[in-house]
Amino acid sequence: MNFAKHVLVMLVLFISAKHSSSLDTSHPGQLLNGEVFPLDKRKSSEVTQQLGDTPISYSDKGLHNANENTSIHVSEIPNEYIVVFDGYYTQSDRKNYVEEAMRSMYISDKQWGIMPRFNPAQKFPSDFDILQVHPKIKAKDILTKLTHHRIKSISTQKLVHCNMLSFNENDARPDIQNTNESHLIRKSRQLSVNNERHMNKLSLKSHSRAPLKAIPKQGQITQLLQAPRLWESGYTGKGVNVAIFDTGLPVNHPHFKNIKERTDWTDEKTADDGLGHGTFVASVIGGSYQDCPGLAPDADLFIFRVFTNNQVSYTSWFLDAFNYAILKKMNILNLSIGGPDFMDQPFVEKVWELTANHIIMISAIGNDGPLYGTLNNPADQMDVIGVGGIDYNDNIARFSSRGMTTWELPAGYGRLKPDIVTYGSTVRGSGLHGGCRSLSGTSVASPVVAGAVALLLSSTKEKTNRQLINPASVKQALMESAERLPKANMFEQGQGKLDLIKAYQVLNFYEPQISLVPSYLDFTECPYMWPYCTQPLYYTGIPVTANVTIINGMGVVGKIKSPPVWHPYAMQNGDKIQVSFSYSEVLWPWSGYMALSISVKKHAANWEGIVQGHVELTVTSPRSQERVLLTEDNAEEQTSVVKFFIKVSVIPVPPREKRILWDQFHNLRYPPGYFPRDNLKMKNDPLDWNGDHIHTNFHDMYQHLRTSGYYLEVLGQPFTCFDAKNYGQLLIVDPEEEYFPEEITKLQKDVLDGLNVIVFAEWYNTSVMAKVKFYDENTRRWWMPETGGCNAPALNSLLQPYGIALSDRVYDGDFTVAGHEMYYASGTALAKFPKGSFVMQENLRDQGGEVVTGHEAALIKNVPILGLHEIPMKRAGRLAVYGDSNCLDSAHMTKDCFWLLDAILQFTNKGTISPSLKSTHTGSFIESLPYPVSDAGELPKRMDGNHLFKFSKVLESHLGEPRAKSVPQCLNVSWTVGVVLNETSPLYMWERQRILSVEIGDTAPLRHINSAGNYKQQNVPQIDSVSLDSVYAHKFRAFFHGLFLFFALLIVYFLFRRSLNRHRRRWSPRLLLRCCFLWFNALRSKISGSHDQWQHDVTIHSKYKPKTPHAREVRTSQIRSLISPSSNFVKPNLHDLHSV
Repeated sequence: MNFAKHVLVMLVLFISAKHSSSLDTSHPGQLLNGEVFPLDKRKSSEVTQQLGDTPISYSDKGLHNANENTSIHVSEIPNEYIVVFDGYYTQSDRKNYVEEAMRSMYISDKQWGIMPRFNPAQKFPSDFDILQVHPKIKAKDILTKLTHHRIKSISTQKLVHCNMLSFNENDARPDIQNTNESHLIRKSRQLSVNNERHMNKLSLKSHSRAPLKAIPKQGQITQLLQAPRLWESGYTGKGVNVAIFDTGLPVNHPHFKNIKERTDWTDEKTADDGLGHGTFVASVIGGSYQDCPGLAPDADLFIFRVFTNNQVSYTSWFLDAFNYAILKKMNILNLSIGGPDFMDQPFVEKVWELTANHIIMISAIGNDGPLYGTLNNPADQMDVIGVGGIDYNDNIARFSSRGMTTWELPAGYGRLKPDIVTYGSTVRGSGLHGGCRSLSGTSVASPVVAGAVALLLSSTKEKTNRQLINPASVKQALMESAERLPKANMFEQGQGKLDLIKAYQVLNFYEPQISLVPSYLDFTECPYMWPYCTQPLYYTGIPVTANVTIINGMGVVGKIKSPPVWHPYAMQNGDKIQVSFSYSEVLWPWSGYMALSISVKKHAANWEGIVQGHVELTVTSPRSQERVLLTEDNAEEQTSVVKFFIKVSVIPVPPREKRILWDQFHNLRYPPGYFPRDNLKMKNDPLDWNGDHIHTNFHDMYQHLRTSGYYLEVLGQPFTCFDAKNYGQLLIVDPEEEYFPEEITKLQKDVLDGLNVIVFAEWYNTSVMAKVKFYDENTRRWWMPETGGCNAPALNSLLQPYGIALSDRVYDGDFTVAGHEMYYASGTALAKFPKGSFVMQENLRDQGGEVVTGHEAALIKNVPILGLHEIPMKRAGRLAVYGDSNCLDSAHMTKDCFWLLDAILQFTNKGTISPSLKSTHTGSFIESLPYPVSDAGELPKRMDGNHLFKFSKVLESHLGEPRAKSVPQCLNVSWTVGVVLNETSPLYMWERQRILSVEIGDTAPLRHINSAGNYKQQNVPQIDSVSLDSVYAHKFRAFFHGLFLFFALLIVYFLFRRSLNRHRRRWSPRLLLRCCFLWFNALRSKISGSHDQWQHDVTIHSKYKPKTPHAREVRTSQIRSLISPSSNFVKPNLHDLHSV
């Protein structure tokens, strides 16, 4: 027995030693250079090294000031991982958990370490650690095999590098409509190409100037938002804790009087601002300098320095700083940063935790406008207030990013963002060394809203509705009170322009409830309801999806009590459509979603008209103890019911040739993989991250096709999931995904049955891909593209049955076709095309050769770039292939080719070639391509070691020859059974949802602050639904108020009766009773918010009439003015009332 034990022990030791030796060939516990774990060699001097000879600079599409630019990249740190735990633990406990997990993988204690963090949060428990391991240990093993019951997730550590090249103290003037600002971007990757001779600097676009609205010279933003009205009432932000995450703040800056704490979370050991960005942002929120005052000058500012003077940060720095903000009980947190990486899991989850702890996070939506689908994270999260920018003429600023969100693509549809917009152009704030300066951008608009929210929090009523302040209620108040801009759609302005005074009124009469964003759906309301208002519904169309955000003001946690109920209106053709739902059963934190799919029923195939109805949604939230004490309501839950009104335009089924199906399923984008831009000359924005959707970066093409009478539908599933008999064209543009073999077979059958296929391709060349990879000196890691501009090898597999193939050459150049100027931007060429087809050829530059060799591009003659092929079979479809998609993509479009798309559609629909193509000498019918395939370019091959499978919906996860998964089943929509209502839509159906118990007016008086009016956050539990003064209590007060006024009128009547008799004027008791009746209805209207009944009562009950019609009209208007609900219960003058 002892011998067996010894053998077993020896075997275990042998296996452990064998495993360790396979991981490390050097001494245990040391790196190859002999340094011992844990190792922290991240110094700012190293981070500033350029990635290659010339860094690619970031700009905002020609909108930036010439003296201010930004260079950004984000990359992963090799051998460093963020280990997130399921709770907050001490440092020793966290280390024990990691040690147990590492031992389970037989990794020696000398081959890993926990990196120390020297910041103010180090003495507190934490929910994460930074794990550093030996380079020989594979990242895949750490990310997938390192497990422990206390470890929640593991992800790579990320580095952020943002170079703000200069700050010009006078960089913005009031007469310049759009100027860019130094916008800190957290997760945008910056590429550096090994050979950049082929990269030209992006030329700045010129923009016309227009007269601007006159603005105050001093404190322009504060006066435009009417902040002095709140200041005069005693509300200045006092007692509100505001956290500012930025570049720091100089010590003893003269423009600030309430700096409570400055903390440094970087490795530079200073909280001073060396750039000026953080100083400017802090001054907009809480500055006290009279020439450029902040909105909340008495707010308590907490400065978090999370970027170094070299604009470097790490995800772990943010996580530590966020934890500290929770510990310090911040009320508001401003983030004038952002980026496209919404898949940075530790960061996104920490933002959820922040808002769950009642911290109101306000973030810039991004400076990537005017493109759609360019929202930045975290502003695109449902629990965060995302802020866009406008100018002083109430136009959406050109630099402001537009919606929709792209998280949900390809199968779903994006959410509505931004939430609100405010002034972000030429805003004045403090300079780094004193004085005032002007900047523009959504980084400026974000602190404007943060300062406004600080004012609002300091103005809330004591005891009661302070308990109601949470991220959801504040967001509801801002959105409900926002002023809608008439010329902008919902993906540009969200709910509208910030209105500080109305937001004050909303918040101080707030009742906990849920609200929806958008609050209704109207296919007839343009431009606000773009794109829904641009295309009606019809039978056999792919269901249209609306992604509605649910905001839960009752508590951080809620749940949808039962499935949403669809109520079609019988009197308004509600039976013509059907509705389906998918939704988040649990709402956390403060929010969730409800996605509606709408389709037309078969019996309405030839019907045209308007359909109306509404969806009813019920949400419950746990009732907190504070809520019970305030309302004396012992119910365990509080419930809120909301209606989502729908108004849909339906038309008969369009002709097949007018219906285009857009392939969304085969588009991939960043994040998570490195998918390069289609145009290799684009330095400033090298990632393909806009979603490639007809409502994002292809929205201009969409608008053109709709204007031309075509109907576009989006396919978010494989080709096996659509009925080709319904469509004239399948439009495939810039695909990065592979194809299932079943898709290739099915498409071949569909083409033979009459489906036309239009392809706009892009470049793919492994040598060029190897050149546009970049090596990060900071992380010592190579970044390799997952595809080229598109996945040409996959496209060739799809087109192979028709004898069509794309080459691996990359071309660019300008040319003219029939008077149309064209630019071929990093496109490919045709390598094979069927005999007898029409092919257009042009003289272009060999851009691929220039990238690979570094020599000047040679001019190549007669490059085949467009092919039109008609299959010689009865009723068969036609195919059109063009080698470049940049002329359709709004992201970096130089010259559009919409005319070419029209010509291609003319060919696919009618079989006739446009005269514009036939008239040119470059287009002709061919017997074969002018030269062999070897001259045109080899067929593109997939890159060895490619990791596309990590991000593919088609490929199995393994290296080597790509192998397709089983084709997924098609989504079967389960249509809900509607509960028909025999009614019509109410008059308020298309107004934004009201969250008030009383009406608000433009001139409502402001309450003056009392001695105890400072706002302080209470120790509120996470699951919270506390109330302010109950609306029911408010109604009772209004009732007794009216009763008191009634008796006061009776007393006045008896006191003045003799005086009135002496003037020989008849005072009828009936008149007094009628006036009291009207007054009661006025009070009731003020409580319920309904003016219709008030107007009705004034008309019906005015039987005491003068003799002439003119006198009767005068009397009615005078009575209305005396006892109107807008009179704020002011006691009327009885002499004036009797004289009517």
